[in-house]
Amino acid sequence: MAGRLLLRTCTKTLQLRSHVLATRPHRAMGTLKGIPTDEEQAAGLERRVMQAFKQGKDPYSILKPKQYGGTKEDPHIVPCIGTKRLVGCVCEEDNTAIVWFWLHEGDCHRCPSCGSHYKLVHHELPH
Repeated sequence: MAGRLLLRTCTKTLQLRSHVLATRPHRAMGTLKGIPTDEEQAAGLERRVMQAFKQGKDPYSILKPKQYGGTKEDPHIVPCIGTKRLVGCVCEEDNTAIVWFWLHEGDCHRCPSCGSHYKLVHHELPH
């Protein structure tokens, strides 16, 4: 009871001093036409990625890569911005060892252990 009385007194005093009537604060959603969508709220990198997805592109390799057979006709594609890249192959599902080898631009290369084929493809950065 005393708290309400004090609050009313302070509010009245502020109104009289500033000669402005105090208005109730508006809720944020009251002025908008519903909840904004993700596209309306996105900014910066998130907005750039959403616009690229609309055009059917994946500029930052966010989506899961396509599965390849690993044969000579259908090699695993490895994107690279240079001319060579270090690749690790887990030859079997339960294997705990990774077989590392260098992959150079040009023809397909085989994993020395399991024989899967890999091909280096030049990849342009989006920025």
